[in-house]
Amino acid sequence: MDDNKVIRQLIRVNLELEGLEVVTAADGAECLDVVHQVRPDVITLDVVMPRLDGLRTAARLRADPRTRDLPLAIISACTQYEVDTGLDVGVDAFLAKPFEPAELVSVVRRLIEREREGGVLGAGEAAGRAGG
Repeated sequence: MDDNKVIRQLIRVNLELEGLEVVTAADGAECLDVVHQVRPDVITLDVVMPRLDGLRTAARLRADPRTRDLPLAIISACTQYEVDTGLDVGVDAFLAKPFEPAELVSVVRRLIEREREGGVLGAGEAAGRAGG
């Protein structure tokens, strides 16, 4: 999820090159709708968004029993306050903008593997989808 179309495309292309199916959303409200339809393995969120920002979206995802265990990664130029708030609501990983595509892939792969191995995160669908 990112309100910047170029960033959404960058995320999409890099994850699709790794064989992942990617569904995008332009803001938090759209993300919440898409997540319930698609059931992604990982969700990437930007912090600064129209309508519903990434941190409030993360909090809503964690509060919902259907999505509370989905891995969440913040991809944003975060302040320390935003990182602390993200950790408080249960964000699993942070990636600072601007990011290297290899870093993005690494973070998403790590979260998918952790979920599938039944680590701290709950087990989810094994199709390898990333919502962003």
